[in-house]
Amino acid sequence: QVHLIESGGGLVQAGGSLRLSCASSGRTFSSNSMGWFRQAPGKEREFVAAISWSGGSTSYADSVKGRFTVSRDYAKNTLYLQMNSLKPEDTAVYYCAARPAPYSTTRYKDYAYWGQGTQVTVSS
Repeated sequence: QVHLIESGGGLVQAGGSLRLSCASSGRTFSSNSMGWFRQAPGKEREFVAAISWSGGSTSYADSVKGRFTVSRDYAKNTLYLQMNSLKPEDTAVYYCAARPAPYSTTRYKDYAYWGQGTQVTVSS
């Protein structure tokens, strides 16, 4: 079992930055690949970024590539999402997810464990 708690969301102006954190407990953190997903009102949950259990492989949605960076700290059992140059279309609830496998995927159905989400609102 894995318990995930996101934090760091908030209200920011367009062009600003936020860093989301996801604290993990339970199953050994290094045994999970991790992902970030987001869901805006009335829209499907979509992939944002992911990282392998070793941290050696990352992937990003085209819409955030070059602006967002995913990373993980094994000493703190924490996943991060650094978000720069934020746009109003980045507004959504952001969720972290864990997958007990070495490599991440972009499909939300592949992830077994989910946090409760944190709201990110970008004003224009």
